[in-house]
Amino acid sequence: MKLARRQFLNLAAGMAAVPATARLARADTYPSRPVRIVVGFPPGAATDIVGRLMAQSLSDKLHNQFFVENRPGAGSNLAADVVAHSTPDGYTLLAMTVTNAVNQTLYREKNPGLVFTRDLLPIARTITSANVLVVNLSLPAKTMPEFIAYAKANPGKLNYASYGYGTAPNMAAELFNMMVGTKLVHVPYHSNFMPDMLSGQVQLAFLPVPLIIGFIRSGKVRALGVSSAQPSGALPGVPPIAQFVPGYAADIWHGIAAPKGTPAAIADKLHNEINAVLNDPAMKPKFENLGAEPAPMTTTELDQFIAAEVDKWAKVIKFADIKAS
Repeated sequence: MKLARRQFLNLAAGMAAVPATARLARADTYPSRPVRIVVGFPPGAATDIVGRLMAQSLSDKLHNQFFVENRPGAGSNLAADVVAHSTPDGYTLLAMTVTNAVNQTLYREKNPGLVFTRDLLPIARTITSANVLVVNLSLPAKTMPEFIAYAKANPGKLNYASYGYGTAPNMAAELFNMMVGTKLVHVPYHSNFMPDMLSGQVQLAFLPVPLIIGFIRSGKVRALGVSSAQPSGALPGVPPIAQFVPGYAADIWHGIAAPKGTPAAIADKLHNEINAVLNDPAMKPKFENLGAEPAPMTTTELDQFIAAEVDKWAKVIKFADIKAS
Protein backbone atom coordinates (compact mmCIF):
# COMPACT_ATOMS: atom_id res chain seq x y z
CA MET A 1 0.00 0.00 0.00
CA LYS A 2 1.36 3.44 -0.90
CA LEU A 3 2.25 5.50 2.17
CA ALA A 4 0.81 8.97 2.59
CA ARG A 5 3.34 11.74 2.22
CA ARG A 6 3.44 12.69 5.92
CA GLN A 7 3.76 9.04 6.95
CA PHE A 8 6.63 8.50 4.55
CA LEU A 9 8.51 11.63 5.64
CA ASN A 10 8.29 10.75 9.31
CA LEU A 11 8.50 6.95 9.27
CA ALA A 12 12.13 6.61 10.26
CA ALA A 13 12.19 9.34 12.91
CA GLY A 14 8.78 8.65 14.36
CA MET A 15 8.69 4.86 14.44
CA ALA A 16 12.16 4.52 15.93
CA ALA A 17 11.67 7.07 18.68
CA VAL A 18 8.05 6.73 19.78
CA PRO A 19 5.61 3.79 19.89
CA ALA A 20 2.63 4.10 17.55
CA THR A 21 0.15 4.28 20.42
CA ALA A 22 2.03 7.21 21.96
CA ARG A 23 2.10 9.06 18.66
CA LEU A 24 -1.63 8.61 18.19
CA ALA A 25 -2.29 9.75 21.76
CA ARG A 26 -0.29 12.91 21.21
CA ALA A 27 -2.27 13.68 18.06
CA ASP A 28 -5.58 12.95 19.78
CA THR A 29 -4.81 15.38 22.61
CA TYR A 30 -2.87 17.95 20.57
CA PRO A 31 -2.53 20.71 21.53
CA SER A 32 -2.41 20.11 25.26
CA ARG A 33 -0.29 23.20 25.95
CA PRO A 34 0.42 26.55 24.25
CA VAL A 35 1.83 26.51 20.71
CA ARG A 36 4.22 29.21 19.55
CA ILE A 37 4.30 30.49 15.99
CA VAL A 38 7.71 32.05 15.34
CA VAL A 39 7.63 35.06 12.99
CA GLY A 40 10.85 36.19 11.35
CA PHE A 41 9.80 39.83 11.09
CA PRO A 42 8.98 42.59 13.58
CA PRO A 43 5.47 43.34 14.84
CA GLY A 44 3.33 45.04 12.19
CA ALA A 45 4.98 43.34 9.21
CA ALA A 46 2.69 41.46 6.83
CA THR A 47 3.89 38.05 8.07
CA ASP A 48 3.26 39.15 11.65
CA ILE A 49 -0.26 40.36 10.84
CA VAL A 50 -1.14 37.08 9.14
CA GLY A 51 0.54 35.04 11.87
CA ARG A 52 -1.49 36.73 14.59
CA LEU A 53 -4.73 36.28 12.67
CA MET A 54 -4.06 32.55 12.30
CA ALA A 55 -2.91 32.23 15.92
CA GLN A 56 -6.16 33.70 17.22
CA SER A 57 -8.27 31.55 14.91
CA LEU A 58 -6.45 28.34 15.83
CA SER A 59 -6.65 29.21 19.53
CA ASP A 60 -10.41 29.55 19.25
CA LYS A 61 -10.77 26.40 17.18
CA LEU A 62 -8.46 24.08 19.12
CA HIS A 63 -9.18 25.46 22.60
CA ASN A 64 -5.55 26.09 23.49
CA GLN A 65 -3.35 29.09 23.03
CA PHE A 66 -1.43 29.66 19.80
CA PHE A 67 0.78 32.72 20.22
CA VAL A 68 3.20 34.67 18.05
CA GLU A 69 6.85 35.09 18.99
CA ASN A 70 8.72 37.63 16.88
CA ARG A 71 12.31 36.67 16.05
CA PRO A 72 13.39 39.16 13.37
CA GLY A 73 16.91 39.00 11.99
CA ALA A 74 19.11 37.57 9.25
CA GLY A 75 16.45 37.99 6.61
CA SER A 76 14.00 35.81 8.63
CA ASN A 77 16.59 33.01 8.82
CA LEU A 78 16.85 33.42 12.59
CA ALA A 79 13.21 32.40 13.04
CA ALA A 80 13.52 29.53 10.55
CA ASP A 81 16.63 28.28 12.33
CA VAL A 82 14.91 28.39 15.73
CA VAL A 83 12.02 26.28 14.41
CA ALA A 84 14.21 23.87 12.44
CA HIS A 85 16.17 23.04 15.60
CA SER A 86 13.15 22.81 17.92
CA THR A 87 11.67 19.56 19.17
CA PRO A 88 9.49 18.21 16.33
CA ASP A 89 6.33 17.85 18.39
CA GLY A 90 4.01 20.44 16.87
CA TYR A 91 4.48 23.02 19.63
CA THR A 92 6.91 25.25 17.72
CA LEU A 93 5.81 26.37 14.26
CA LEU A 94 7.12 28.82 11.67
CA ALA A 95 5.10 31.53 9.98
CA MET A 96 6.64 30.77 6.60
CA THR A 97 6.48 33.06 3.62
CA VAL A 98 7.97 33.56 0.18
CA THR A 99 11.15 34.91 1.81
CA ASN A 100 11.96 31.41 3.06
CA ALA A 101 11.94 30.11 -0.52
CA VAL A 102 14.18 33.00 -1.59
CA ASN A 103 16.61 32.43 1.28
CA GLN A 104 17.31 28.83 0.29
CA THR A 105 19.39 30.22 -2.59
CA LEU A 106 20.36 33.61 -1.22
CA TYR A 107 21.87 32.30 2.02
CA ARG A 108 23.17 28.99 0.69
CA GLU A 109 26.80 29.90 1.38
CA LYS A 110 26.31 32.07 4.49
CA ASN A 111 24.05 29.63 6.30
CA PRO A 112 24.64 26.12 4.92
CA GLY A 113 23.29 24.62 8.15
CA LEU A 114 19.74 25.65 7.24
CA VAL A 115 18.01 24.47 4.07
CA PHE A 116 14.32 25.32 3.98
CA THR A 117 13.13 22.31 1.98
CA ARG A 118 15.39 19.93 3.93
CA ASP A 119 14.97 21.11 7.50
CA LEU A 120 11.36 22.26 7.64
CA LEU A 121 8.08 20.51 6.93
CA PRO A 122 5.50 22.72 5.18
CA ILE A 123 2.15 22.18 6.89
CA ALA A 124 -0.24 24.47 5.00
CA ARG A 125 -0.38 27.53 2.81
CA THR A 126 -2.69 30.09 4.37
CA ILE A 127 -3.17 33.17 2.22
CA THR A 128 -1.78 34.96 -0.78
CA SER A 129 -1.75 38.70 -1.31
CA ALA A 130 -0.52 40.75 -4.18
CA ASN A 131 2.39 43.09 -4.13
CA VAL A 132 1.43 46.47 -5.50
CA LEU A 133 3.69 48.90 -7.33
CA VAL A 134 3.28 52.26 -5.63
CA VAL A 135 4.97 55.49 -6.64
CA ASN A 136 5.50 58.91 -5.13
CA LEU A 137 2.81 61.37 -6.23
CA SER A 138 5.41 63.60 -7.90
CA LEU A 139 6.31 60.90 -10.44
CA PRO A 140 4.75 61.87 -13.79
CA ALA A 141 3.69 58.31 -14.63
CA LYS A 142 0.04 57.76 -13.74
CA THR A 143 -0.53 54.39 -15.45
CA MET A 144 1.44 51.18 -15.80
CA PRO A 145 2.33 51.77 -19.49
CA GLU A 146 3.43 55.32 -18.66
CA PHE A 147 5.61 54.00 -15.84
CA ILE A 148 7.26 51.37 -18.06
CA ALA A 149 8.00 54.01 -20.70
CA TYR A 150 9.33 56.47 -18.11
CA ALA A 151 11.53 53.86 -16.42
CA LYS A 152 13.01 52.76 -19.75
CA ALA A 153 13.70 56.38 -20.69
CA ASN A 154 15.42 57.02 -17.33
CA PRO A 155 17.64 53.99 -16.62
CA GLY A 156 19.34 54.13 -13.24
CA LYS A 157 17.43 57.24 -12.18
CA LEU A 158 14.50 55.67 -10.33
CA ASN A 159 15.10 54.34 -6.83
CA TYR A 160 12.96 51.66 -5.23
CA ALA A 161 12.84 50.91 -1.52
CA SER A 162 12.84 47.51 0.14
CA TYR A 163 13.40 45.99 3.56
CA GLY A 164 16.69 44.49 2.42
CA TYR A 165 18.25 42.04 0.02
CA GLY A 166 16.08 39.02 -0.65
CA THR A 167 12.90 40.50 0.82
CA ALA A 168 9.71 40.32 -1.20
CA PRO A 169 9.83 43.99 -2.33
CA ASN A 170 13.42 43.51 -3.55
CA MET A 171 12.59 40.32 -5.44
CA ALA A 172 9.43 41.73 -7.01
CA ALA A 173 11.35 44.74 -8.31
CA GLU A 174 14.23 42.67 -9.67
CA LEU A 175 11.81 40.30 -11.40
CA PHE A 176 10.33 43.43 -13.02
CA ASN A 177 13.80 44.59 -14.08
CA MET A 178 14.54 41.15 -15.52
CA MET A 179 11.30 40.87 -17.49
CA VAL A 180 10.91 44.48 -18.64
CA GLY A 181 14.54 45.48 -19.16
CA THR A 182 14.40 48.45 -16.79
CA LYS A 183 17.16 49.51 -14.40
CA LEU A 184 15.38 50.42 -11.19
CA VAL A 185 17.95 51.07 -8.46
CA HIS A 186 17.65 49.22 -5.16
CA VAL A 187 17.78 51.21 -1.90
CA PRO A 188 17.60 48.73 1.02
CA TYR A 189 16.31 49.92 4.39
CA HIS A 190 16.57 48.30 7.80
CA SER A 191 13.77 50.41 9.21
CA ASN A 192 10.63 52.23 8.07
CA PHE A 193 11.22 53.80 4.67
CA MET A 194 7.77 55.38 4.25
CA PRO A 195 8.96 58.89 5.27
CA ASP A 196 11.50 58.78 2.42
CA MET A 197 8.89 57.32 0.09
CA LEU A 198 6.42 60.10 0.86
CA SER A 199 9.07 62.82 0.54
CA GLY A 200 10.30 61.47 -2.82
CA GLN A 201 13.82 60.46 -1.77
CA VAL A 202 12.84 57.06 -3.14
CA GLN A 203 10.28 57.12 -5.90
CA LEU A 204 8.67 53.70 -5.75
CA ALA A 205 8.31 50.33 -4.07
CA PHE A 206 6.69 46.97 -4.64
CA LEU A 207 4.87 46.31 -1.37
CA PRO A 208 2.40 43.79 0.03
CA VAL A 209 -1.13 45.10 -0.22
CA PRO A 210 -1.85 44.62 3.52
CA LEU A 211 1.15 46.78 4.38
CA ILE A 212 0.50 49.73 2.06
CA ILE A 213 -3.26 49.73 1.53
CA GLY A 214 -3.85 52.44 4.14
CA PHE A 215 -1.47 54.83 2.36
CA ILE A 216 -3.14 54.07 -0.98
CA ARG A 217 -6.65 54.64 0.35
CA SER A 218 -5.60 57.94 1.95
CA GLY A 219 -4.10 59.13 -1.34
CA LYS A 220 -0.53 59.44 -0.04
CA VAL A 221 0.93 57.20 -2.77
CA ARG A 222 -0.26 56.18 -6.23
CA ALA A 223 -0.89 52.52 -7.01
CA LEU A 224 -0.10 51.52 -10.59
CA GLY A 225 -0.32 47.73 -10.75
CA VAL A 226 -0.66 44.57 -8.70
CA SER A 227 1.49 41.47 -9.00
CA SER A 228 -1.41 39.00 -9.07
CA ALA A 229 -2.91 37.48 -12.22
CA GLN A 230 -6.28 38.97 -11.32
CA PRO A 231 -7.13 42.42 -9.93
CA SER A 232 -7.15 42.72 -6.15
CA GLY A 233 -10.60 43.13 -4.65
CA ALA A 234 -9.07 45.51 -2.13
CA LEU A 235 -7.78 47.82 -4.89
CA PRO A 236 -10.51 48.27 -7.49
CA GLY A 237 -9.28 49.89 -10.66
CA VAL A 238 -5.63 48.89 -10.18
CA PRO A 239 -4.74 46.48 -13.02
CA PRO A 240 -2.46 43.44 -12.87
CA ILE A 241 1.09 44.20 -14.01
CA ALA A 242 0.83 41.01 -16.10
CA GLN A 243 -1.66 42.83 -18.32
CA PHE A 244 1.31 44.83 -19.61
CA VAL A 245 4.18 42.42 -18.76
CA PRO A 246 2.89 38.96 -19.72
CA GLY A 247 3.84 36.30 -17.19
CA TYR A 248 4.79 38.69 -14.40
CA ALA A 249 3.80 37.29 -11.00
CA ALA A 250 5.30 38.21 -7.63
CA ASP A 251 2.64 37.52 -5.07
CA ILE A 252 3.27 37.21 -1.36
CA TRP A 253 2.26 33.89 0.13
CA HIS A 254 2.09 32.83 3.74
CA GLY A 255 1.84 29.52 5.50
CA ILE A 256 2.77 27.40 8.47
CA ALA A 257 5.74 25.02 8.70
CA ALA A 258 7.06 22.72 11.42
CA PRO A 259 10.42 21.10 12.11
CA LYS A 260 11.16 18.13 9.86
CA GLY A 261 10.34 14.98 11.80
CA THR A 262 7.06 16.27 13.23
CA PRO A 263 4.76 13.23 13.61
CA ALA A 264 2.53 12.73 10.59
CA ALA A 265 -0.64 12.60 12.67
CA ILE A 266 0.05 16.01 14.22
CA ALA A 267 1.08 17.52 10.87
CA ASP A 268 -2.10 16.24 9.27
CA LYS A 269 -4.25 17.54 12.12
CA LEU A 270 -2.69 21.00 11.82
CA HIS A 271 -3.11 20.94 8.04
CA ASN A 272 -6.81 20.08 8.32
CA GLU A 273 -7.52 22.60 11.07
CA ILE A 274 -5.75 25.42 9.23
CA ASN A 275 -7.70 24.66 6.05
CA ALA A 276 -10.91 24.67 8.08
CA VAL A 277 -10.05 28.19 9.29
CA LEU A 278 -9.39 29.30 5.71
CA ASN A 279 -12.76 27.92 4.57
CA ASP A 280 -14.70 29.53 7.43
CA PRO A 281 -17.09 32.14 5.91
CA ALA A 282 -16.60 34.33 8.99
CA MET A 283 -12.92 34.72 8.05
CA LYS A 284 -13.59 36.05 4.55
CA PRO A 285 -14.08 39.72 5.52
CA LYS A 286 -10.95 39.59 7.69
CA PHE A 287 -8.89 38.37 4.75
CA GLU A 288 -10.49 40.87 2.38
CA ASN A 289 -9.68 43.71 4.76
CA LEU A 290 -6.02 42.73 4.41
CA GLY A 291 -6.25 42.61 0.64
CA ALA A 292 -5.60 38.87 0.90
CA GLU A 293 -7.20 35.65 -0.31
CA PRO A 294 -7.33 32.28 1.43
CA ALA A 295 -5.13 29.87 -0.54
CA PRO A 296 -5.36 26.32 0.82
CA MET A 297 -3.49 23.51 -0.92
CA THR A 298 -3.09 19.79 -0.46
CA THR A 299 0.25 18.82 1.04
CA THR A 300 1.41 17.41 -2.30
CA GLU A 301 0.47 20.63 -4.09
CA LEU A 302 2.26 22.63 -1.40
CA ASP A 303 5.50 20.68 -1.80
CA GLN A 304 5.40 21.21 -5.57
CA PHE A 305 4.56 24.89 -5.17
CA ILE A 306 7.47 25.56 -2.80
CA ALA A 307 9.92 23.70 -5.06
CA ALA A 308 8.78 25.89 -7.98
CA GLU A 309 9.14 29.05 -5.88
CA VAL A 310 12.70 28.13 -4.85
CA ASP A 311 13.60 27.60 -8.52
CA LYS A 312 11.87 30.80 -9.72
CA TRP A 313 13.59 33.11 -7.26
CA ALA A 314 16.96 31.42 -7.72
CA LYS A 315 16.87 32.63 -11.34
CA VAL A 316 16.10 36.20 -10.26
CA ILE A 317 18.90 36.14 -7.67
CA LYS A 318 21.35 35.02 -10.35
CA PHE A 319 20.12 37.64 -12.86
CA ALA A 320 20.37 40.53 -10.41
CA ASP A 321 23.51 39.17 -8.71
CA ILE A 322 21.87 39.63 -5.33
CA LYS A 323 24.09 38.91 -2.35
CA ALA A 324 22.99 38.20 1.20
CA SER A 325 23.54 41.23 3.43
